[in-house]
Amino acid sequence: MFFADHYQHFFRPLTGKYREQVVECLRLLYERLYTAKADYGESLAREQILEIFSEALTRAPQLDSDDVDESGRSTQAGADTGATSKEHRFRSLREQAVWVLNSLVEFGWLEKQVDSATLAASYPFSRRGRLFTQPLVEVNSTRVRTRHRNTRNTLNALEAFAGRGEIHDLIDAWEYSERIVADFTDMIAELEERKRELVREVEAKLLVQQATDEFFSFMESRFQPDLAIRLSADSVEKHRDAIGRVIARIRRKDKNQKAEWERRLRQLLPEMVEEGRSLLWWMLDTIEDRMRRACEVKLPALRHALHGFTKRADIIIRQLSYLHSQSQGGFSDLCQNLGESDARDQLLDRLGQQLGSFQLRLFDPKQTQLWQRQRRQPVNTRMEDAEPLAEDNRREILLQQRLDQAFNFNSGDLREYLHKALGAGRRVNSRDLPLDNARDLLAMSHALEAAAVSQDGGPRIAVQFTGNTASNDYFAQFDEYYLELKDSD
Repeated sequence: MFFADHYQHFFRPLTGKYREQVVECLRLLYERLYTAKADYGESLAREQILEIFSEALTRAPQLDSDDVDESGRSTQAGADTGATSKEHRFRSLREQAVWVLNSLVEFGWLEKQVDSATLAASYPFSRRGRLFTQPLVEVNSTRVRTRHRNTRNTLNALEAFAGRGEIHDLIDAWEYSERIVADFTDMIAELEERKRELVREVEAKLLVQQATDEFFSFMESRFQPDLAIRLSADSVEKHRDAIGRVIARIRRKDKNQKAEWERRLRQLLPEMVEEGRSLLWWMLDTIEDRMRRACEVKLPALRHALHGFTKRADIIIRQLSYLHSQSQGGFSDLCQNLGESDARDQLLDRLGQQLGSFQLRLFDPKQTQLWQRQRRQPVNTRMEDAEPLAEDNRREILLQQRLDQAFNFNSGDLREYLHKALGAGRRVNSRDLPLDNARDLLAMSHALEAAAVSQDGGPRIAVQFTGNTASNDYFAQFDEYYLELKDSD
């Protein structure tokens, strides 16, 4: 379980009106501990952490009061004249920094470690705190991330594995290939977010210069260092064939070597072992499938998203520039006169008929592919209490079992019946078959099956019909025949 022990309310510090300030405290502390600003020779003491938090609290804004009290009702500052406002909860930045530090320690983001020799306390990140703080730092990071290196890292790790046979190189290549698709997804999402921000800023301010500056700033800071390399030098299409050749070379290795690799993979990754599946083959197939999907799905989607972003920016900038240049000209007067005219609907309809034209657009078959989704088996997670069967239901089940057993007749029972009927002789007439109980009656009705039953390795029995019919107390009429034992001592 994730929410266990002191992690039960792990995300509590990120709620309330101080959440932005707590996030800024986590970012600054992470930079001081794990980035180029870190001094790995010493651990941060309490006073140093309080200074970092005070700086972060000064930077970050305090959001509107939307805390929820323990009863579940929303509390607003100043909503009640008799209530004490939470807006001035802390008397100083240091007091608030102490509260942030205690909260992060209490809810599992930081750990308190005390040196047994000097009794000095340090507050490093917990493992979960560090993992969850890293994306908070990277969201607003302005430095260039070399995410485009994952394709080359996959190729280099596979070549190292094919050359040295070190199993950790294969695991690294498998992890790098997973990040290729994830990086494409992140970049597509970032382009869509940039496009929405551009439209929102333009709608709010209608500033041509600001829209133009933001567009070219993105193209200089993100497109040139990352996207351009991803689409050219580090294109997955460029390295796909090379990765395929290395994988083919690995598959042609000696069987004993591949068996040793499989054994090592099963030791290192026991949670991925499935009965009847080779872990080595599964990893190689997964890398090939990820490269294929990156080339055929994600790369065209990235190009389409980039084209949509640049097209939208071009349309907005052109529109704003035109509106700005015509704000004092005859165009605005014409629009004003058209809006005040009584016949504007007829004029617009006539203009639409003159400007309208037929356009036929066809899909490119290379860009349209159907992927078959894997159907997952439904899992019933419903929990039901076991209820005891009623007396009538148990009686009905017992009777059904008895009936099934009563009319269940197999070849072994037929052999025993015929052995008893023949006795010490070798031939018997169907009229003379014994009928002592219900089982004998069933055996007599299946007596003709004796010839087929005797073919599976036992004594052979011949059936000879006389052409006559007979009857008894149970059968009104039945064929008369002889059962004779053959090839037996």
